Amino acid sequence: MSALERIQELRTLLDQANYDYYVEAMPTMSDTEYDRLLTELSSLEVNHPEFHDSSSPTHRVGGEPVEGFQTVPHAVPMQSIDNTYTVSDLRQWYAKLGGDIQCTCDPKIDGVAISLRYENGLLVSGVTRGDGERGDDVTAQVKTIRSIPLKLRDRAPELLEVRGEIFMPNKSFDAINAQREIDGEQLFANARNATAGTLKSLDPKKVAQRKLAFLAHGKGEILWKNAPSYWSTFTDALRGFGIPVSDKVSTCGSADEIVKTVEKFESQRQSMGFAIDGMVIRVNSFAKQEELGGTSKSPRWCIAFKYPAEQGLTKLSDVNWQVGKNGTLTPRATMEPIQLAGTTVQHATLHNIDEIHRKDIRVGDTVVVEKAGEIIPQVVGVKESNRDGSQVPIQPPECCPVCNGPVEKEGPKLYCVNPECPAQFREKVKWFAARDQMNIDGLGEKVVDQLVDAGLVKHFADLYKLTADDLVPLEGFAQKSAEALIDAIENSKTRGFARVLSGVGIRLIGRATSKVVAKKYANFDLLKQATVEDFVELDDFGLITAETLHKAIHSSQGGELFSRLADVGVQLKSSETVSVDPAFTDKVIVITGTLEQWERKQLTEELEQRGAKVTGSVSSKTDIVIAGEKAGSKLKKAQDLGVEVWDEAQLMASLSG
Repeated sequence: MSALERIQELRTLLDQANYDYYVEAMPTMSDTEYDRLLTELSSLEVNHPEFHDSSSPTHRVGGEPVEGFQTVPHAVPMQSIDNTYTVSDLRQWYAKLGGDIQCTCDPKIDGVAISLRYENGLLVSGVTRGDGERGDDVTAQVKTIRSIPLKLRDRAPELLEVRGEIFMPNKSFDAINAQREIDGEQLFANARNATAGTLKSLDPKKVAQRKLAFLAHGKGEILWKNAPSYWSTFTDALRGFGIPVSDKVSTCGSADEIVKTVEKFESQRQSMGFAIDGMVIRVNSFAKQEELGGTSKSPRWCIAFKYPAEQGLTKLSDVNWQVGKNGTLTPRATMEPIQLAGTTVQHATLHNIDEIHRKDIRVGDTVVVEKAGEIIPQVVGVKESNRDGSQVPIQPPECCPVCNGPVEKEGPKLYCVNPECPAQFREKVKWFAARDQMNIDGLGEKVVDQLVDAGLVKHFADLYKLTADDLVPLEGFAQKSAEALIDAIENSKTRGFARVLSGVGIRLIGRATSKVVAKKYANFDLLKQATVEDFVELDDFGLITAETLHKAIHSSQGGELFSRLADVGVQLKSSETVSVDPAFTDKVIVITGTLEQWERKQLTEELEQRGAKVTGSVSSKTDIVIAGEKAGSKLKKAQDLGVEVWDEAQLMASLSG
């Protein structure tokens, strides 16, 4: 047999093994055998580069680290799906479809949404959902996932965009967390977080090691003669191309059948081997889907039924106090391991000392633990009938568990009041780098821990003095990924004064409050001239918040903080300009319900740019309530108070006026 013949044979064998395992769910080759054949193929391809094929199974092992993620537009927007939590709401949704409409029910995977684009049968890109209009190009990472075919089988369409979910099977998730615990690293809260973090890795080799999987659940742009007319037949065609789809998809012709299917699957979902948090119900006919259309956010022909939180009983063995960015001491429960929502749970939040006392939770108790979707597990109660007298009441710590500094209680929370506490600084850097603050892509928790542990970052300003050479010796970095992070840090210098104020972690000064401050005081010099009384006059500022801010910026530590940030080039001035619009300037506005043309966050930013203040609750100080579909109690309260109510048409007219 020639080298080319053996290469072609090995590629065929390995592709068939992937198809058998991920599409047919009938493994025909052991992992050991697969790895042996893959190694042989790789060796042959190295010795015979003239037989290169970009769709070869060897391309799944991961190439060199990529420089960074490019944001690209979706040809067809990736909308989110509306949720429902009750059978009655599910029936109401079905009734609005009009008549006995055939629907399909499909398990809702708790993973990361992805759009795979195939041109003439070859995978050319994998893009995350992002904001629905644009997402990150993670093609290099996607190609390492064995369940995603690099080349479609049979006669593939000219163009096929498949939407689906990348997820981490429970076995992989448990193994990763077990290793992270051995390595002293922070555990992933759930498999979805682990999946998202894995896809954000700039090193495809690391993605390949995590053993992610994929299932299709939708379509985007297609160029396909005689394309299927129904979702149920579309999934059959995908399976024929080698694209995995759920084997639990069922077709229903009435509301009763849908409810029966949803209720029956609830008891089966824990046996799936990966996280399922609901069931997706969609109209089967693509023509009917087109007729029903959707809002700017969600399709009307599809809905997700979310299952209630799962609870379980286990024993509370210990309570540890973790120190947050503002010195907050948060109690963390350590329990005997328990299976919840498809994962092993050993830790849970206890919220605060007042909640512990209110629920009378004691070490040694049999506790009720709850986990719902992406929510971190929490202890919600105690089974008092199981007590035997050995249980020990939980007392608040008298000193900080990290720095041994003094602890004070304010309301239900405990605080370490030592400003030099190292735990606070570590958490503050993580907060500083987060998306809603300085948005430094690539500066995640693990990287921050390494930088602080290595002594490279002892102050926020130290971030801006880092070089690629500083990063390369750290775990997970190569030259390109190090340079990408340095570029991201450099780009954060121009985020604007409000983001800096929010990012440095002054207690009580969050994102919304920082926007109010930066709107009034365009730079740090003007801010320093303000008095406590000036701050009290700001919207939503009370005396405590005003005093906290004034003390923070006038303290020696505060002065040094902002001075050092300015020295390294961080802009301490507002980057946003507020336009004067008489229709909105100084108006207090509440947005409620679902709007056709606007995402709520996008509309909030637009209104704030025009001089309005957007709040979350209706009161006598509210000037305007913008009400969309399903406006609910806020609309009723506005009507009771005589507050002016706009529909979306009136909003659009005012914005364009």
